[in-house]
Amino acid sequence: MTELEKNVREKFRFITKTLIEKKLTITTMESCTSGLVASLLTDTEGASAVLMGAFITYSNEAKIMQNVPAEVIGKFGVYSEETAREMALAAKRAYGADIAVGVTGTMGNVDPANNDSVPGEVFFAIAHKEGTLSRHIFVPVMDSRYEYKLYVAGVIADEITGVM
Repeated sequence: MTELEKNVREKFRFITKTLIEKKLTITTMESCTSGLVASLLTDTEGASAVLMGAFITYSNEAKIMQNVPAEVIGKFGVYSEETAREMALAAKRAYGADIAVGVTGTMGNVDPANNDSVPGEVFFAIAHKEGTLSRHIFVPVMDSRYEYKLYVAGVIADEITGVM
């Protein structure tokens, strides 16, 4: 296990335990991380008490099917803070969770299906009781798609910790 993976897994172990202690629930709508955030949340025993469910919405159509407004994707692009925000809000509404994560972006290569993709550019949002925060990050070049996903999950974990 790499140091990156070990570090990210520790963050999510802490998050899941804290959510359980505080009796808070969480959900995700993930695109570029392909469900890794939800998966990492469930690696700690008792996660079924806090993870309400999750969406993997890899395509634009899947996002729209889960109530991300097509108008937002059309106006701002699928890779935008606005789309990430709508993803988080749609997941929060669908599951009634206390915290919801939406993440979209391009990892190591250009997306042939979306002309607005920039390799390494990721947008995510976290909807919670105080509102919704949005972030725009650039992921450094990694050796594998899994490492890209881990890196992004680690950044998201830091933000989740701040809103619990």
